[in-house]
Amino acid sequence: MVADALVYHPTVAHYLRFVATTVGRDKLLRTLQYFSRFYAWYLYRTNNPERAIAPFEAIKKQFGLTRKCLRIGKNVEHFKAAATAFDNKTMDPVLKYCAVGRQLGYAMYLSLDTVTYLDAAGIRPMASAKRLQREAYKAWFTGLMFNTISGLYTLWQLRQREQSIDKKDGEGVVESKKIQRERASTNIQLISDLCDLTVPSAALGYAKLDDGIVGLAGTASSLIGMWGAWKKTA
Repeated sequence: MVADALVYHPTVAHYLRFVATTVGRDKLLRTLQYFSRFYAWYLYRTNNPERAIAPFEAIKKQFGLTRKCLRIGKNVEHFKAAATAFDNKTMDPVLKYCAVGRQLGYAMYLSLDTVTYLDAAGIRPMASAKRLQREAYKAWFTGLMFNTISGLYTLWQLRQREQSIDKKDGEGVVESKKIQRERASTNIQLISDLCDLTVPSAALGYAKLDDGIVGLAGTASSLIGMWGAWKKTA
């Protein structure tokens, strides 16, 4: 009876739906990858032996390679999203061009990332792999910056809307609650983007960040993404 209760529990069904999605598996692997990056750094800084650090270095490398493989072909999705955003005639101009810039940045990042997979997996070594990976990070950084600008602009818009409503009116109260939900969602995405920016910033040398900071920031953004994917499969 206990086994039946566990097997048929709604949470188990929810978990199966979650891991059945590529996004769900990617976010789970990403969380483990970046936490391992942080923990390997922590063990090194606290003078632990190499044998204690090696498993987490392996997780960081192998899970990163697995995720790189799972991303193959995803660039098409972002090219399509960029075209859709560009053709949108009703979207706010600032949000529209931020959306186009974000999607093109992600599309170029994933395209270059796919090319470097052959080298990273040892299938076909490439002399230009490091240069291409650096260009991929630049494209990711650009996409994240567009998304950050979009988030800040959205928060400004929400403040303007909030100032124009009458909270004493019934419709005003409903609109106020809607604005609060939109603001919370925008803030969460903004935090995630700022955390993600540490990765290409450190890789490109734009900021001097050690693996501890990058690992923690990556873990935080991964948990945010995993929570979002979990809610979508509810």
